[in-house]
Amino acid sequence: MTEEGFKHLFETHFEEIRRYIFFRSGDTTISSDIAQETFMKVWEKQLDAKAGKDVALLYRIAGNLLISHFRKEKVSKKAQIEMRLEFKNEDHQELYYKELKEKYRKALQELTEKQRTVFMMSRMEQFTYNEISERLDISVKAVEKRMNGALKFLRQELDLK
Repeated sequence: MTEEGFKHLFETHFEEIRRYIFFRSGDTTISSDIAQETFMKVWEKQLDAKAGKDVALLYRIAGNLLISHFRKEKVSKKAQIEMRLEFKNEDHQELYYKELKEKYRKALQELTEKQRTVFMMSRMEQFTYNEISERLDISVKAVEKRMNGALKFLRQELDLK
């Protein structure tokens, strides 16, 4: 296609193609961009439009470009939605963790001193019941009873079952 032929094709049909895309998309920016891209494709590929078939070719290229645009947009939106959901989920989990941590801290303070001592020695310092009983100079049964009481209280306070 000659430069003059392309120029004539562009001047004759650009506005028509742009309107066609606008009617299908409802967006003036998209319609102008796709109309320009349509003519760029014709120029880049040096398509030789024959009289009468040039308009059909332009409509086909423009329609295909619009469909391609919508597919890309759909994929992009889906990715954005998934990212938002992921961020919301992470925010939700982080918030839940903070709330649970605060409940745990308050519940530990509400334990009796004896229960809290046994619980902290067992869970934080990793002492066995025998080691705790030796250090506190109480029986293993007393350690078990205090630990059971502490665990039961913490489950209730933290809504764990």
